Amino acid sequence: MEFEARLEAYRQRVDEVMLRHLPTRSAGCTRLKDAMHYAITNGGKRVRPVLVYATGEAIGAKTACMDMAAGAVEMLHAYSLVHDDLPAMDDDDLRRGKPTCHKQFDEATAILAGDALQALAFTLLSHPSPHYDAQTQIRLIRTLGDASGAAGMAEGQAIDLEAVGRQLSLAELENMHRHKTGALIRASVLMGAIAAGETDETLLNKLDSYAAAIGLSFQIVDDVLDITGDTEILGKPQGSDIARDKPTYPALLGLDGAKRHAMKMHEQALAHLQDLPSSFDILRDLSAYIIERSH
Repeated sequence: MEFEARLEAYRQRVDEVMLRHLPTRSAGCTRLKDAMHYAITNGGKRVRPVLVYATGEAIGAKTACMDMAAGAVEMLHAYSLVHDDLPAMDDDDLRRGKPTCHKQFDEATAILAGDALQALAFTLLSHPSPHYDAQTQIRLIRTLGDASGAAGMAEGQAIDLEAVGRQLSLAELENMHRHKTGALIRASVLMGAIAAGETDETLLNKLDSYAAAIGLSFQIVDDVLDITGDTEILGKPQGSDIARDKPTYPALLGLDGAKRHAMKMHEQALAHLQDLPSSFDILRDLSAYIIERSH
């Protein structure tokens, strides 16, 4: 219960941060601001900002130090989901049990809302802060930029689109998801450490390796849930990946093999934290949470 309460506190906190910085809606304004609010307030596990907060607090920083980084990474994630759902990408009608942004509004508004959320994420990181200096802000901006661009998430989505209907090797599949899903998860952990003022390269490398492992386990579980999950719980149609003939871990390894591979990634994640003190137990618990979740 303590773990769940801590996650919920992180979720509420990042929601408050994002709502404070979203543009104010007013009578007569365009649909853009409504679409931005819709994309942000459409639910979600908030795994990425939770990782920002958990990492920073494990290192010993005050929660407030991570607010801007947590808000920025979730806004970036929200933008990516809005764009991924578009007809030109994954062509999804449901996200978290509700109409996707382009269905609730229209395609052009959804594209602009995603663009605006991406821009706002970096604006958030550039705000003057009493918690860190300009050099730390630059590190945060660079970390998020690297994770979201051609070296990270965008490249992963490009690989995903080109892989439809093809059989990928395990190495190819993991390369795709290290970019598409894993890059932003790794950035979340590193941004939590950077915002906390951590500069020890040995610790940063351990945290990065931990994050790389949970990034893969997160995607493997998503692929498994696409087969075993319930549409109402998942918030999207069960079997949508199969229907689009996308390469997945169960298609390559079988359902049981995919579950074993997720557990292997969880064990790797824990191994990277084995020499760290009990303050990092929250990250150990988060790795378990990722492979045990039902949606």
